[in-house]
Amino acid sequence: MPRATGPLAGALARRAVLLDGGLSNQLADQGCDLSGGMWTGRVLAEHPGRVLAAHTAYVRAGAEVLITASYQVGHEPDLLERSVRVAGAAARAAAREVWVAASVGPYGALLADGSEYRGRYGLTEAELADFHRPRIGALLAAGPDVLALETVPDVLEARALLRVLAGTGARAWLTYTVAGGRTRAGQPLAEAFALAAAAPEVIAVGVNCCDPEDVLPALEAAASVTAKPLVAYPNDGSVWDAASRSWNAPAATAPWPVEAWRAAGARLVGGCCRIGPDRIAALGPLLA
Repeated sequence: MPRATGPLAGALARRAVLLDGGLSNQLADQGCDLSGGMWTGRVLAEHPGRVLAAHTAYVRAGAEVLITASYQVGHEPDLLERSVRVAGAAARAAAREVWVAASVGPYGALLADGSEYRGRYGLTEAELADFHRPRIGALLAAGPDVLALETVPDVLEARALLRVLAGTGARAWLTYTVAGGRTRAGQPLAEAFALAAAAPEVIAVGVNCCDPEDVLPALEAAASVTAKPLVAYPNDGSVWDAASRSWNAPAATAPWPVEAWRAAGARLVGGCCRIGPDRIAALGPLLA
C-alpha cells in the first residue's frame, strides 16, 4: 500500500497539498518511447522501472500525490494494477506522507485522436458508464488512496463516471479540461461542477490539462456551486495537435497566479502536460 497514513480528504481539510506534474514529459525526458496509442501505458507495460523513476523524480521535487500511469490504459487489469503498484513503490520509498491517485482518463484518451479535448463522442451516458466500470473496478481493487477522474471534457461523461462510483464508498477528485469558461464540449462550468457538489464520493473538484489562464475563472465557477476543496493542475498553455501527436507551445509563459488560485479555494495544486519536476519543486513553497 502507499505510504500515506491518513485520507487525502483529511489533509485537504487542513492545508494545501502539492500534486506531481506531467508523467509523459518526464518519461520522454528519460528517453522513453511514447509512440502508439497507449502513450505512457506503453512504458508501463514494457519498462515499469522507468515509470518508477519518473514517479521518484516527482517525489524528490516535493510532490505529495502521485498520479498513476493508467490514463491511457484500456481494460487490462494487470496493467491497471501495475500502475498503482509502481506508484505505490515510489510513495513507500518517500521520507514523508505521499498519496497515490489512480488516473481514470476519459473515453477519448483511448481513441488517441485528441477527442478528450472535444468530448461529445456520440455515446450515451449508459454506454460510457459501461466503458468505465471495469477500469475503475480494476483500479480500486489495486488499493489506491484516491481516484483521479481527470481531463473530463464533457458533463455527460462526468455523469457516467459518477454513476459508476455511486455507492462504492470510493473517494475521487473530478477535474474537467476547460477552455474559454466552458467545458471542452461547451457546457457551462457551473453546471459541470454542480455534479461533483452532489456526489459524496468526490472529495475535490476542479480543472486539469488546460491553459493556466483558464484556471482562475474555472475555480471561481466551482466555488459558486460547491464548498469542496478545489483542484488545479494545468499544462503549460500548449495545445495538443492530434494529427502530428505533438504540442504547439505558447510563445511565452506567464507566472502562475497561485496566490489567487489559493484564495479561490484551490487546495490540491500541481501540473499536467509539459510541467516537470523543476516546476513542481518551484510550486511547493507557494503552497506552504
